[in-house]
Amino acid sequence: MADTATRPAHSRRRFLAGLAGIGAAGMGAAPLTGCSALGLGTGREARGLDVWTLTDPVQNKIQRAALARLRRSHPVPAKLTPFPNTGYTQKLRIAMGTSDGPDVFWSWGGESLRPYHDAGLVVDLADRFGKDTRWRDAFLPAALQAARVDDREPLGLPVRGMQPVILFCNQTLFDEHDLRPPRTWDELLDVVDAFVDADVLPVSLAGAESWCELMWFECITGRLTGAGALRKIFAGERGSWRHPAIEEALDRIQNLVRRGAFGRAFGSVSYGSGGASALFAKGRAAMHLMGSWEYSNLRNDHTRFTEEGLSWVSFPEIPGGTGDPRALVGNNTNYLSINARSSDIDAGLDLVGTQLAARPFIDALIKAGDVPAAVGIEDRLSDLAPDPDFALHVYRIVSEAPDFTLSWDQAMLPAVKEAMLSSLQQIFLEELSPRQFVDAMEVIQ
Repeated sequence: MADTATRPAHSRRRFLAGLAGIGAAGMGAAPLTGCSALGLGTGREARGLDVWTLTDPVQNKIQRAALARLRRSHPVPAKLTPFPNTGYTQKLRIAMGTSDGPDVFWSWGGESLRPYHDAGLVVDLADRFGKDTRWRDAFLPAALQAARVDDREPLGLPVRGMQPVILFCNQTLFDEHDLRPPRTWDELLDVVDAFVDADVLPVSLAGAESWCELMWFECITGRLTGAGALRKIFAGERGSWRHPAIEEALDRIQNLVRRGAFGRAFGSVSYGSGGASALFAKGRAAMHLMGSWEYSNLRNDHTRFTEEGLSWVSFPEIPGGTGDPRALVGNNTNYLSINARSSDIDAGLDLVGTQLAARPFIDALIKAGDVPAAVGIEDRLSDLAPDPDFALHVYRIVSEAPDFTLSWDQAMLPAVKEAMLSSLQQIFLEELSPRQFVDAMEVIQ
């Protein structure tokens, strides 16, 4: 997906790291206070538009070009202020609690927007744009979900590409053993058993990093039940972890462990060092469940395999499950929102409401290897994407998804997330039963 000569490979941590820190920071920080989203803040000088984002050489170039186009339609000084991932959420929270915060700011959606929404510090786009819905209709509905708080209109608009979780398959191994990538849960179990019998690791799993294990929990639960049950968990409702799908999903995970789906050493395999990806790409593992950013990593580090031996499918459907098999989980995208205290909300609206959907901006994202959340860009993906087949696959499944759930560890409060990830590792190691997991999470909830 990316130009490997100029851009570092995608990684989930670079895309999402630090989201939960906003809640952690809030536990000891002064509470956020703000003014109405329809009014201007006080104590700010007309300094121009300051847009806070994350440091990324390719993305920052695209964003600065958007600001240059903004200045033609809205003559106001505008600058981009990039920050490293580490510490960004803390810096943003502190700044937003003052009268000198950014005019426009980058977020991951989900719980990262809630403190600012609750304090009245995010401009309500629906109120500002009124009956004009072009700002919202320009983007895929599934990609806007994570920018909503309490099911309201989105409080920000997409500034990056979409990254759903996908089941990658080593097609060379499947062909050698006369197997096909699984489309249903029973087919997955059959494939696992067949590869175990052939002395091939069925699934490459970076068990040293619990967020990689979480993808199995997310996907299985999503197939078993609809998003409604998950929203109750994210909202912190008592009893929500006792939904039958949670325990059943954990049972299914431990069944996979006992069948040998992940081998015996998965607890020592790392994702950050490339260990899980190498096992998969070098033919030692048949499947790898990971976010779509993995395609870029594989293309960068294992080009020949990516071109000749890689295939992909959506997570298998579970018969009897009530979750829609088209539903997705992963990183919806990143968002730009407007600070209600900005001295030039109109310029922020011009940037967010028009420039992020403008053809030059979307085309630049596509050329950089992203799959933008914009509506009706199939032809442009075919013409401009470095890897059109994969880009179109990602675009299609998101376009057809009735629900795109934000990664659970990014949708939960920090204390709940940490307890979940720690207990989940014990589930995979069979040190904790599904019932014990549920009981522990209810105590934390």
